[in-house]
Amino acid sequence: MKILIIGQSVVDSINEDGKISIKPGGIFYSAVAAVSVAEKDNEIFLCTSLTKEHEYLFEEVYRKISKTYIEYRDKIPKVNLTIYQNRERDERYENVTRNLNIPVDKLQKFAGIFINMITGFDITLEQLEHIRKKFDGLIYFDVHTFSRGLDEDGNRRLRRIPGFKKWAACVDIIQANEDELKTVSRKISENEIVRELLFCGVKQVIITKAEKGVLVYFKSEEDIESVYIPAIKVKTRNKVGCGDVFGAVYFYSYIRTKDVNKSLRIANIAAGCSATYSDIKEFSNLKKDVQQRYS
Repeated sequence: MKILIIGQSVVDSINEDGKISIKPGGIFYSAVAAVSVAEKDNEIFLCTSLTKEHEYLFEEVYRKISKTYIEYRDKIPKVNLTIYQNRERDERYENVTRNLNIPVDKLQKFAGIFINMITGFDITLEQLEHIRKKFDGLIYFDVHTFSRGLDEDGNRRLRRIPGFKKWAACVDIIQANEDELKTVSRKISENEIVRELLFCGVKQVIITKAEKGVLVYFKSEEDIESVYIPAIKVKTRNKVGCGDVFGAVYFYSYIRTKDVNKSLRIANIAAGCSATYSDIKEFSNLKKDVQQRYS
């Protein structure tokens, strides 16, 4: 099985409790999760961009992935993250780059395509429409920073996404957290927004709820159904990339099993485990840690 992951690689400058650390970020977390849980006979392709200057940050994981669609540029985005205990983090971007070059004529070999809007500019609507036209497999779409505008100082604040129905019509599964979900529609309630997305043609809407767990909605023959799973209890040491890990693991598991409940449970465990990792190298334990908690 071959899968394609699309999203921008970024350099994260993380300020948490006054301590600043520089780490690989953006699509890195989706990639490391996919690499960690994938079976040996599966092949992961990554469509992203890198710089020679910062390649060392990503190399430990990206060397395990097909680099066919990795493009080298002069700059990649830098994200200055300020993490808070009780509210949504602040984000300020530098070096926001143009959209990625998507291999739209080489898509049919993939079992699924995972798109994570890391910067909000990773792909254009025209590209997504072209992908949908050329590809009849599963397309997973994480709203992520698409939910945030960009001001002249590089600050990212939540905004309503214009014309999101056109984007929704091109994808099968949408992932968003509770704040991001409110940016995709003029509707107010969660149920109203979900109903609107499902009737655009989306097959599943996944809402991640941090320490409250995760909820997935989908259409049945008669109405809209949902499955909820509470978050696992862990000692949190990391708050960056957990949603990205969730998405990649759910996407991978669902493509293999077509089982919503099983995939949701596995991805929920993976996201919780990732919150306990204070070092990137600990992701090598992800598959084992998930299996121990799942059994």
